[in-house]
Amino acid sequence: MERYLELIILLSGFAIISIAASKIALAFQRYRLPIITGFLFTGIICGPFVLELIPIESIHRLNFINETALAFIAFAAGSELYFRELTSRIQSIKWNTIGQLSFSFAFGSLFVFFLSDFIPYMKEMSVASKIAASLLTGTVFVARSPASAIAVIKELRAKGPFTQTVMGVTVVKDFAVIILFSVCFSFAKSLDTGTKFDYLSILLPIIEIGLSFGIGYLLGKILELILKFHLRIELKSLILLFLGYGVYWFNHWIHHFSSLLDHEIRIEPLIVCIICSLYITNYTRHKPEFLNILEKTGPMVYAAFFTLTGASLNINTFIAIWFIAVFFFFIRLITIIGGSYFGGIMAKDPWKFIHLGWMPYITQAGVALGLSTLVANAFPTWGPQFATMVIAVIVINQVVGPPAFKYALTKLGENRNRATFKTDGIRDAIIFGYENQSVSLARQLLANGWKVQIATRKKRGTFDIPDDITVKHIPGVTLETMKQLGADKTEAIVCIMSDKRNLETVEIAYQNFGTPDIIVRLSDRKYYEKFIALGVRVVDPSTAMVSLMDHMVRSPQATSLLLGMEKGQDTRDLELQDPNLHGVTLRDLRLPSDILILSIHRNDQMIISHGFTRLRLGDVVTFVGSKESLDEMTVKFDHA
Repeated sequence: MERYLELIILLSGFAIISIAASKIALAFQRYRLPIITGFLFTGIICGPFVLELIPIESIHRLNFINETALAFIAFAAGSELYFRELTSRIQSIKWNTIGQLSFSFAFGSLFVFFLSDFIPYMKEMSVASKIAASLLTGTVFVARSPASAIAVIKELRAKGPFTQTVMGVTVVKDFAVIILFSVCFSFAKSLDTGTKFDYLSILLPIIEIGLSFGIGYLLGKILELILKFHLRIELKSLILLFLGYGVYWFNHWIHHFSSLLDHEIRIEPLIVCIICSLYITNYTRHKPEFLNILEKTGPMVYAAFFTLTGASLNINTFIAIWFIAVFFFFIRLITIIGGSYFGGIMAKDPWKFIHLGWMPYITQAGVALGLSTLVANAFPTWGPQFATMVIAVIVINQVVGPPAFKYALTKLGENRNRATFKTDGIRDAIIFGYENQSVSLARQLLANGWKVQIATRKKRGTFDIPDDITVKHIPGVTLETMKQLGADKTEAIVCIMSDKRNLETVEIAYQNFGTPDIIVRLSDRKYYEKFIALGVRVVDPSTAMVSLMDHMVRSPQATSLLLGMEKGQDTRDLELQDPNLHGVTLRDLRLPSDILILSIHRNDQMIISHGFTRLRLGDVVTFVGSKESLDEMTVKFDHA
């Protein structure tokens, strides 16, 4: 009982650190660094080698978090491989995989062998042992980190041909590296010990992989059955995490049981989870729900996994061998660049893909750590130094890799995060879609001093154009046409088209302009979550009328005021831009007598205001009052 109590206390403490890491990591995003870099940094600082908030003896006890997270990440990796979308990228995935495998392994092994006299733990080795160590080093060079790749892709909402190729290559190489390591591991043991090469040792890993495929398919069937039940998404997320951990638990059990029979058998948990996810994504009707579960659960899992990974990194070891670690890092980097150019050229990828194609493959994590542990246990004379070197290289790769991948995705236009909005100081709006509601809204905004234009795909002459409203005819909603409309500096965009066209328009504005206010009229509820994920204000006609009447019954005076039904009254959001008002309390603001403050938004959060609340530059304050008084406050809040 005491043991379980200690574990609960340990988990509670780690949960608090993970939550703190989520907040700290946001600061890294402001400097355009991936969020996982922030998790790793927080883990290192809180770990046993700096602040010791996570004791070194606790790392092993928290290993089940790593296993659960790795299983979840494998589910996420498999979900990215939707065969119908990957058909056009098969050639690119094939050649990039071949290029990365051949160059990282072959040239990496050769580099290490010929430079072995400069590597401390390899200097005194025999030639045979040097070959063995070089082959295993080359194999570890091949290993990648699906976890880091998935985390960056999810953070940036990345989507496109480059992203598809990267995910395809990363997952396929996870299969390949396990087989390659099995062959090289057996060969290295025979070289190092001088024993005869055991061909049966190659057959066993192939059997294990086949077994992993079968268990993965069976797990997919079980998960399909679970998804058929009408359960809350939180419960299904919890079940998915338990299934993932169950795969690792089963692997430990089958390994222990088989070792009693003198024939150790392991399954590969990552392969099991990837196959399960592939089945759900490609062969069942539960793909949308499955993706939704992964999306909702992902941030929590990534925070825990990468924070714990950072805490596990031995900083003292890294400092002791930093020179050799940097040396190995550059050897591996050269082979990655060579493999990327070879694969890209053979696949006839666009040159912009080829030039940046090496950046996603730098990061390493779980697989490389696992392989190095096996080497350390099998070769006691030089294995521990080998494992220490690998861990040090992984530290560098984890620091350099995610920012490089993020840079490549951004440079190639597949970063779908919100752009930074550059205002021109003009209150303007574009309404996409022409109908009676568009015209009424445009006139209302014009009456309140806004510049408004309506963009429509309807042909000229098919409808009467109002004299008081600017109407632009466009062939379709594209980045180019939106720039021509001046959407890159427009403060508000309103979409009154079909949900599909609305979503396309919103994504262009979100990714390229960072438009602060996007309003969409919803038709189909299945699009609701997609719009909310982009920070869109959604108007659902099916519920808006009921909500409006509810407020009219419960608070008629306030509702009438906000709807502009009170004569001469209006509301207005104003951003504080006058530095002279920075730090001034609301009680000292000297408001006109008919002005009220409804709310204050700071850093996208509403704050509870009172007379002693101090204003900050960039605060968005919602005022209600007469139009004359609102105009006075507009001047007051503008630049002095």
